[in-house]
Amino acid sequence: MAEAETPLYAKILNKYKNRTTQSLLEPLLAAEFPVHTALKALAATGQKSAEDAAKWLHSHCNDPSLEDPIPQEYALYLCPTGALNDTLMEFWKESKNQCGKNKAHEVFPHITLSEFFTCEDQKVDGLYEALKRAGDRFSGYFPAIISLSLHSSSTYIGFFVSDGPANVLKSFAAAFASEAIVLADCCVKPSTKQLHLTLANKFYPHHQKTLEQLAKSVNSKQSCQWTAVLYSRDMRFVHYQLLRALFQYKPQNIDELMLNVGDLVYVDRAKQTEVCEGWVIGISHRTGCRGFVPENYTEKANESDTWVKHRLSCNKLKSPNPLPRNAGKTLPLQLPGKSTVPRGLLIIRHGERVDQVFGKSWLQQCFDADGKYHRADLNYPTSLPNRKDSIKNFEYDPPLSCCGIFQSRLIGEALLEKEVVVSCVYSSPALRCIQTSQYVLEGLQLEQKAKICIEPGLFEWTKWEISTVVPSFMTQRELTEANYMNFVNRCHFPLSSLMASESYEDYVNRCSASIKQIVGSCATEGTILVVGHGSSLDSLTRPLLGLPARKSGDFPQFIRKIPSLGMCFCEELKEEKKWQMMKPPVKMLTHGANAPFSWKHNLPDH
Repeated sequence: MAEAETPLYAKILNKYKNRTTQSLLEPLLAAEFPVHTALKALAATGQKSAEDAAKWLHSHCNDPSLEDPIPQEYALYLCPTGALNDTLMEFWKESKNQCGKNKAHEVFPHITLSEFFTCEDQKVDGLYEALKRAGDRFSGYFPAIISLSLHSSSTYIGFFVSDGPANVLKSFAAAFASEAIVLADCCVKPSTKQLHLTLANKFYPHHQKTLEQLAKSVNSKQSCQWTAVLYSRDMRFVHYQLLRALFQYKPQNIDELMLNVGDLVYVDRAKQTEVCEGWVIGISHRTGCRGFVPENYTEKANESDTWVKHRLSCNKLKSPNPLPRNAGKTLPLQLPGKSTVPRGLLIIRHGERVDQVFGKSWLQQCFDADGKYHRADLNYPTSLPNRKDSIKNFEYDPPLSCCGIFQSRLIGEALLEKEVVVSCVYSSPALRCIQTSQYVLEGLQLEQKAKICIEPGLFEWTKWEISTVVPSFMTQRELTEANYMNFVNRCHFPLSSLMASESYEDYVNRCSASIKQIVGSCATEGTILVVGHGSSLDSLTRPLLGLPARKSGDFPQFIRKIPSLGMCFCEELKEEKKWQMMKPPVKMLTHGANAPFSWKHNLPDH
């Protein structure tokens, strides 16, 4: 070892005392490898072992760049393992077989948590420590389940991470970046855009349908353990093409590369103009040497095939198979110090309805002269369920818009992320409420397990209905035929008891009786989910909280402020024998208006 390097060695050992680097570096220095090249070898091999680093150094003995102080580039990825990863790799294989290679095949399945950044070889241990500290800080905050929703366009197909877990992951990445700048002097840019897992990217347009069908077969809800992993790559070859040797090649001339089967070669296509046909100039990943390579001995490899896997976060994001969510199971919203789990009551207004967007004339806009339904706008539902006197009954009992369906699923996914256990579900008989219940349960992954009790007593104040009679609601048979499943006939307030144009006093009395009967008949633990109308958030909670009804003159003004999917949450204080209003388990949903637009506005005469 050169004398000039002795102080550097001592400085490194002192800085990384009791760390991995010390134990790995000592045998390399004992073998008389210089400190800087030993550190370079450790970084290039992921600090797995001194033996791996020594092999790397021996194979790179003729590498002209061995003495260059060129650092590795690093990135933090979130990677799936287990059943989900197996399914994704099968998709990788099938999509390549059926549609050829696209940009997504260059890298394994992952969610990007940071952009690539550089880290000097002697500071890599600090980078590992930064990952460990960030993992320790977030050990109690990682979501149990990462909810993924499929997104498709003409150039991209993949899963988007829902906001709840995405925000936690972004905070984790930001914490890693903060630690890295202190411990490893690295400038890390954590991901701030929509987190996603790419399935296909930059493919031919005529392959879109095939790729979409394959993507739909990927069950994103199956068992998975997510792991935060550091990867590194050689920053010099980011824009090079990567080739893999299919056959062994022994050089015939001094300027040719030796190839073993499986060797990877970096090729800069911009510098091949003067090369003989059938040959390319490449740089060996195994040796770092440069020379001519017979191209017909190779095939294209993936960008990530040369990446090095470094440390894992010590905290893994575990997404187990969902447990059965039966009535009476423990509610995760338990407060500290409580010996028993309290009951909760979550009241939600239905999602956005079609007539809310397109007005009362929406039916005339989407039915032609022959009575056939068509979508006049993409926010109309793709189809309408069959029901007696179809068009007439939809006028007073409209369905959700497409945005309303999406909103409802989003709420269910958010409840799933917070591990809210739903013990029973009640819905107003209005179609929009039944649909909201169904799609919330889909988001909760309970659509095949939980049963919806249609309770007429939860219907809107009938005085607000345009019709002078109570709307004709869909029958259970019609709902079943429309694939709205799992209903139970356990209502407390018969449909025949609903009165048209009822008084405000009759309405609040009906709501009071309905909610008291519901909470009296449900499980002693878990969350009771009630899907009703905007008025439900006031008329159902006040009697439960022991408050008098709001004045009839103030009631309409208050209800106008409640948006689609507005919600409130009450918790039972069992010992005190009362209920109290609490913060809902999930955040509210806010969205802006989207005005109608016609492409004709772009014509010159407009």
